[in-house]
Amino acid sequence: MHASMGGNNMTSSTPSQLTPAKALEIAKNCEDGVPPAVTAVLERAISELWQRIQAQPSTYVMHKEEFIVFNYYRSRFANVATAQQAVARFWNNFRGDSTDINGAYTS
Repeated sequence: MHASMGGNNMTSSTPSQLTPAKALEIAKNCEDGVPPAVTAVLERAISELWQRIQAQPSTYVMHKEEFIVFNYYRSRFANVATAQQAVARFWNNFRGDSTDINGAYTS
């Protein structure tokens, strides 16, 4: 049994069904602030990703979906060498069209 979220009209998904990709889509389109359930999904995703990067600081290569989440929080890691190296490894290993990465920095 799931608790009702009341007048929440952000999405028809329950928080347990909200993926990081869907949460990012919602967050990028929010004009009145990001709903708490969306923030919770994104915070969990970035926390888990950052733990993976820290566990393998010189070798972990993010996949595209991870990078998109990381890029959303990139300012949080602006002066962190491990993060900068992880971004460089992503781009050095990325095979595809960079326009597929919504909002990603390519410089």
